[in-house]
Amino acid sequence: MKRVLITGAAGFLGSHLCDRFIKEGFHVIGMDNLITGDLKNIEHLFKLEHFEFYHHDVSKFVHVAGTLDYILHFASPASPIDYLKIPIQTLKVGSLGTHNLLGLAKAKKARILIASTSEVYGDPLVHPQTEDYYGNVNTIGPRGVYDEAKRFQESITMAYHRFHGLETRIVRIFNTYGPRMRLNDGRVIPAFMGQALRGEDLTVFGDGSQTRSFCYVDDQVEGIYRLLFSDYASPVNIGNPNEISIKDFAEEIIKLTGTDQKIIYKELPKDDPMQRQPNIDLAKKLLGWEPQVQRQEGMKKTFNYFKGLTEEELFRSEHKDFTKHIIK
Repeated sequence: MKRVLITGAAGFLGSHLCDRFIKEGFHVIGMDNLITGDLKNIEHLFKLEHFEFYHHDVSKFVHVAGTLDYILHFASPASPIDYLKIPIQTLKVGSLGTHNLLGLAKAKKARILIASTSEVYGDPLVHPQTEDYYGNVNTIGPRGVYDEAKRFQESITMAYHRFHGLETRIVRIFNTYGPRMRLNDGRVIPAFMGQALRGEDLTVFGDGSQTRSFCYVDDQVEGIYRLLFSDYASPVNIGNPNEISIKDFAEEIIKLTGTDQKIIYKELPKDDPMQRQPNIDLAKKLLGWEPQVQRQEGMKKTFNYFKGLTEEELFRSEHKDFTKHIIK
């Protein structure tokens, strides 16, 4: 049985990856320090023989006993609210954490896939974004702690690939959504969902003309899975190219939820990208992959998930306590 280590396993995307690899017959080792993750996302796996969990910060030395065939590095805050609250930890997991896991992959002779992000493109001057675009990033702005952590991840990963001959893969993830997202984490979809569930007006930053492209989690996981087993070491965009303005998207949410909320406008945060749309030609050619879930279908599934949460679960989703998990 092949063994895979998934970091950030208790997070939104990491937990779905654990599910997929269990389904595919792997022995899954999940690792998370629970700064932004939640054990509830993976508690259904604890009873399984071929799942184990380590509560550990990958910014510290990482040891896993026995063989490892694959490593998927998904440990990192991924939303503005999270990484602005814990900027140092965000930089450390992208730099020290990635270095530790690359070293582990080298020692175990394992293939490693690194989770990068569309944020490496910054506020792009090229649209849609292709993998050969170098980006437009403010290194010292508030979002720089996340953007530069991910850009460094890519650099050190390619250095290990070229210098050590390590088998590496890099996925550039565009906005992904679905069940197990945390409400009020600063990203567009959970923010709108949370406001809709509470009967509040929907907050749009700027004039709402900025665009995003949303990929349902099942499609994202499928793209990541195919990339891991490809023979391609350079970055690959995995996302949905169906672009929509934030204002139009807010109106979609109001229609979906059947509420009568209004849209209110606030000042646009510094360095918030005005356009975000992946060019997925490479993924289509290389992986035979493209999204299958339409936004209307995916949003309905996501909203039904949030509606089905108990009051306690909603509270946990909206009130994550970072402080008790931070190791300074």
